Amino acid sequence: MVNVGILGATGMVGQRFIELLANHPDFEVTALTASTRSAGKRYEDAVTWNLESKIPESIKDITVVETDPQQVKDVEIVFSALPSENAAVAEPKFAKAGMKVASNASAMRMEPDVPLVVPEVNPEHLDLIEIQQKKRGWDGFIVTNPNCSTIALVMTLKPLYDQFNIKRVYVSTMQAVSGAGYNGVPSMAIVDNLVPFIGEEEEKMETETLHLLGDFDGESVTDANFGVSTSCHRVAVLDGHTEAVFIEMQNDFEVDDVKQSFSDFKGLPQKLNLHSAPKNPVVIREEENRPQPRMDRMEGNGMAVSVGRIRKDDVFDKGLKYILVGHNTIRGAAGASILNAELINEIM
Repeated sequence: MVNVGILGATGMVGQRFIELLANHPDFEVTALTASTRSAGKRYEDAVTWNLESKIPESIKDITVVETDPQQVKDVEIVFSALPSENAAVAEPKFAKAGMKVASNASAMRMEPDVPLVVPEVNPEHLDLIEIQQKKRGWDGFIVTNPNCSTIALVMTLKPLYDQFNIKRVYVSTMQAVSGAGYNGVPSMAIVDNLVPFIGEEEEKMETETLHLLGDFDGESVTDANFGVSTSCHRVAVLDGHTEAVFIEMQNDFEVDDVKQSFSDFKGLPQKLNLHSAPKNPVVIREEENRPQPRMDRMEGNGMAVSVGRIRKDDVFDKGLKYILVGHNTIRGAAGASILNAELINEIM
């Protein structure tokens, strides 16, 4: 078993990490960090638990410590659920101290020597780790996963990009309130309403998508060369982001070929049979009114993306459109970091 820690363990994503790691066959949670006001308390006393599941028995009595590598002992991997501004300071300290940092935070995502990875999409970008360690003089390293909405999108774009080539992508998202954290969206702002703005979300989707599908030449990543335009919206859904995707292809296609491409899509996690990897990363729903977040967000234990209403779009030349649903705090956050760590643990 590999001893692991969770940075920012009392927040919503930190709680997801704990839930997903509770019975993990390879990782054992032995360290939890949080703010100064929580340090020194039993985890059960420090956290306001907001998930439907109960706090795992193995976690309740762990004493929370401050987010400082000197306080985190005998740990090989730390999962970061820290706010971005805290992550920018703390994560390099843990990497410098020799720990492997699997981060869900946005602080280091676009650093040129930090891998931004979805294991089914661009595992070869993990080769940046060696460059990062040499450049920064670290014994450990940082690996990041993308924004929650980006992950779901790029998992569906990858097979299409490889088979048909892509000219441009337009995406409109309908994102769950859990993406903003437990206190993120007041009920009076979201009930009977839709909020047509999520800070920095559109910029993240547009830059991260091209980076994830970019080419790695052994030293750096060159972004993919198609256009991405996004519009992001917060809706009154608890978990599960929905995205309406419109694509103009470079090559001709048939809808059945697209469906086959989705169905056949497998990545390195599936070949290695990693614990958190869904059997099918992309699952097709044939019903005319699916996917829906409440019905489909837990597909593949929350790690798969459901796609439906796959059809041609005659407005675009060689146009395609579909709807997708992905679980934003499992595949889009904690689960993504855990799968990154599983892949690293397997191949490095």
